[in-house]
This record gives sequence, structure tokens and C-alpha cells, in this order.
Amino acid sequence: MNKRISIIGCGWLGLPLAAELIKNGHLVKGSTTSTDKFELLKAAGIAPFLVTISEDNIDGHIEDCLKDSEVLIINIPPGLRKDPNADFSKKMTVLCEHIEDSDIEKVLYVSSTSVYEDTLDLPLITEESPTDAPSATAKQLIAAEHIFKTNPHFQTTILRFGGLMGDDRHPAKFLSGKTNVKDPEAPVNLIHQQDCIGIIKAILEHEQWQTEFNAAAPQHPTKEGYYNAICDAKNIPRPHFDHSIPSKGKHIDSKKLQQTLTYQFVHTL
Repeated sequence: MNKRISIIGCGWLGLPLAAELIKNGHLVKGSTTSTDKFELLKAAGIAPFLVTISEDNIDGHIEDCLKDSEVLIINIPPGLRKDPNADFSKKMTVLCEHIEDSDIEKVLYVSSTSVYEDTLDLPLITEESPTDAPSATAKQLIAAEHIFKTNPHFQTTILRFGGLMGDDRHPAKFLSGKTNVKDPEAPVNLIHQQDCIGIIKAILEHEQWQTEFNAAAPQHPTKEGYYNAICDAKNIPRPHFDHSIPSKGKHIDSKKLQQTLTYQFVHTL
């Protein structure tokens, strides 16, 4: 059944996701923080709306962006690199207030597997594992997840992606040539943009709400072995890893989504 969907955050993932949903017959509205992107969104068939969320209010046209939609996909990062003092949970609280006043019935909140702590025993992480990572970004994401999960006005599904990669984006390019890279024996937990989109489509198709999914490619090579191989394939300098201290990390288990959504990953590591 075709749905009326709003997407908060039409960037690297949100824009191609919206385009794919439109291709599948859904009606999609999308937010951007810049009017310069309006024509890009319109070209993809997205109804664009200017929305800028702060800790106190929302500038732009959030009511129109949410109006008449039944599903909302929230795909915005905490942004602590740009503003280390930002309070992302306050921004999400403000957004929640607007969702409560809208027609939205279901919320898909895109989070990250960084909410799980990296440890020396390299644990297998499932949706039952504690979300207790100590980093500032993780704490902000954990707080945001709680805000949506506990709101009684709509149904929420939390989708935690591993490290994002795509045809135009690979973390090996960032690591190439770097020295003293930590955790060489840590498992890699990455997911391709195409699989991110495929999993979101599957959640919508299977009407999987009031639940949580971890999403990372099922293969978990070591960080050193994987990135050295990718750098060699791309003919760029390898990173140099620090073996002086034990590696910390985790294995992200995506079996729940594979079984519940009958989803098969397109891209493997």
C-alpha cells in the first residue's frame, strides 16, 4: 500500500531514500536546512520544506512538512563535531512536540550502533544488549532514542546503522595514510547506502513498528585486514595501525532484521 511519508533530513542517505520511495509509489515530503537544495529535491519528486531545528524551536515550515503524512523518517545526526556543546536531545524533544500535533502515526528513527560500547572482549551485540556507550555522541543518541520510544502519541521503530559507506563514500579514504590507528583487531561493522535504503523499505513494507533493529553487513573482518585490502584495491596508501595496546570493538548482529524482514544484504564486506 502506498504511504504518505515525511523525511526529516534529505542529505546523503535521505535524498536517495526519498527518491527510491517515490519510485515505489509513495508520496514523500522532505526537509532541508537550505533553500539552495529545493530544486534538487524537486527534481527527485520530493515536496521540499525548509526546516531548521534548534534547542528552543523550529524555524521554517515543520507543520506543512508533517501535514497529512502517516509515517515520519528522522535521519539527522547529533552534529557534535560542528557544535560540541549542542544538546541534540532538546532538539528532538522540540521535534516530538510538533509530531504530537501532526497526523504522524509512525516514526522511524535512524540511530547508530555507536550507542553500544566497544570493549576488549569484542562482544556479539544484539538488540537486547545495553546501550551504554560513554561517548558524548552516543549519550545524545541514547537520549534521543528514549524520547521517541517512550512517546505514547505514535509508534516508533529504532534503526541503528553501522558505519555508513557508499559508492561515493568509503571510510578507507579517510584512514588512508594515517598513523597510529587504534584497534587493528576490532571487527568492522559497516553498511552500504543501498542496504540502508533496502532495510528502511522492508520495515515500511512489513509494518514493523514498536521495535528495534541493528543493521550492519553480516561479515566482520578485522579493521586492519579489511582497510589494508580496500586501500590496496583503490591503490591508495595503507593506514598504519597501533598494536601496542589491545583492540576494543564489537560484533554487530543483524540476524533479527534478516529474519523478521526476510532481508538479504546486497553488499558484503
